[in-house]
Amino acid sequence: MRAARTEVRAVFAGTPEFALPALEALRTRHTLAGVLTRPDRPSGRGRQLTASPVKRAALAHHLPLEQPQTLRGEAPLAMLRAWQPDVVVVVAYGLILPQAILQVPRLGCLNIHASLLPRWRGAAPIQRALLAGDAQTGVSIMQMDAGLDTGAVLLQRSLAITGRDTSGTLHEALADLGAQALLAALAGLAAGTLKPVPQPQQGVTHAAKILKSEGRIDWTRPAAEIDRQVRAFNPWPIAETTLAGESLRILGATADHDAKEPVTGHESAQTGSIVAVRGGNMIVRCGVGELAVSQVQRPGRRAISVADFANTVSLEGRRLG
Repeated sequence: MRAARTEVRAVFAGTPEFALPALEALRTRHTLAGVLTRPDRPSGRGRQLTASPVKRAALAHHLPLEQPQTLRGEAPLAMLRAWQPDVVVVVAYGLILPQAILQVPRLGCLNIHASLLPRWRGAAPIQRALLAGDAQTGVSIMQMDAGLDTGAVLLQRSLAITGRDTSGTLHEALADLGAQALLAALAGLAAGTLKPVPQPQQGVTHAAKILKSEGRIDWTRPAAEIDRQVRAFNPWPIAETTLAGESLRILGATADHDAKEPVTGHESAQTGSIVAVRGGNMIVRCGVGELAVSQVQRPGRRAISVADFANTVSLEGRRLG
């Protein structure tokens, strides 16, 4: 009896760095008929047109590449049909796939989503999981449908969230985990051993797009929540406060329950007050508990440790926010 064919002919659709491990996994293990990515966009101070990370990778490996403005209409549909894919893999692409596109590949269109669906459907699952204090996250390989992250799930892989994880560290870990899960899902689909399972109706949450304004720190909140805010918004948009009327970005901080030298006896201090500078941290009074801030950045300057910052600015007794 002939063994089931496990190699597939794929089209890949993606744009940012998060998509690169999956693109590389497909390129090395399957046949890549073509790559879709968003058109070049202005970037930087000079606003020069810049290629996406996926475009740069596709060009480096001489892969067929297209950058349509939209996937609606006959031209994108004809292009996809000409590539004759068994499957379309979508990772943070940025364009909606119309129903006509979803119906082209025989194995459907798969999406790598950075959460354990149905929790955190939407644009910012990594940041929202951190902000909520979730103990774990993961990736879901989903059969795409017309809804927003509502398709049936083929498989999931979980990942514990540590007390020091940032959205940056989880981004990298989940990108790699998603690539591994994608290969397992494609093998199961091609062999006919893996079947999609509809998402449960219970446990649905929405991961709304992150707004820059969410980075503003409210020192009346508990230290544990501000700790999560700092980690969730690193590397973007970065948690922010003010000192003496000047913006101050907070890149590293730890809630008092994890601090090596927690400061007590400052319950009467105003929230936002820097009650001590010790152990390379400035200790800030919060609505509940204290926050040990370890790394900051002033406007137009590089990020520095609080130990270095304290050598140039008097901190103890001053108030943030």
